[in-house]
Amino acid sequence: METRESGNTIRLLIADDHLFYREGIRALLVPLPMLVILGEAASGEEAISQTEQLQPDVVLMDIKMPGINGIDAVRRIIETWPAVKVLMVTMFDDDESVFAAMRAGARGYILKDADREELVRAINAVYKGEAIFSPAIAARMMSYFAEQPRQEVTVPVQSIPPRAFPDLTNREHEILLLIAQGHNNIAIAAYLHISLKTVQNHVASILSKLQVASRAQAIIRARDAGLSEGR
Repeated sequence: METRESGNTIRLLIADDHLFYREGIRALLVPLPMLVILGEAASGEEAISQTEQLQPDVVLMDIKMPGINGIDAVRRIIETWPAVKVLMVTMFDDDESVFAAMRAGARGYILKDADREELVRAINAVYKGEAIFSPAIAARMMSYFAEQPRQEVTVPVQSIPPRAFPDLTNREHEILLLIAQGHNNIAIAAYLHISLKTVQNHVASILSKLQVASRAQAIIRARDAGLSEGR
């Protein structure tokens, strides 16, 4: 394992069941002083246990692994250690895999044929809390949402109590209502015609202003305050 320490490093965990690929990623990234590889995992279970032990900043996660798969591992990691960011690095580019990973809490999704520049850019993006996708994945997501009827998400904004959470901006109120209705960030971005990164920034601000640590706690606060559940 790498043991270099620096105030400006990103600490990584590589989770992939193929030793050859893990070695390839290590060879690509070890020469870069801003990245430190803390460890490796060959299964979803190992990814979870290594995350607990090493507390990496970013986990590079494959989808198909023995035992607990990558998507379930992401969900368990994010639920337990929400500060850890996960970047999916996989061969699977189908819509189902992409959206399942995003719902589980992954911050980005790139394919294994990405070069070092693209991989490093993705690692830096998710570390900063941004969302990032391989160009082909991003194009497919845009196409997918362009084809979705807007009525799938209905937002009775007028139902927001005017005095509820006065520290929130109008846009944050709107997004909080959508969250309380059970919509994920991707659906919110599509409905409001804003970027996924913008939604994530608003959600982070909402959690901070509500002084809660998770989306689930924000939903409870919102519903207790009388925001419509959209049922």
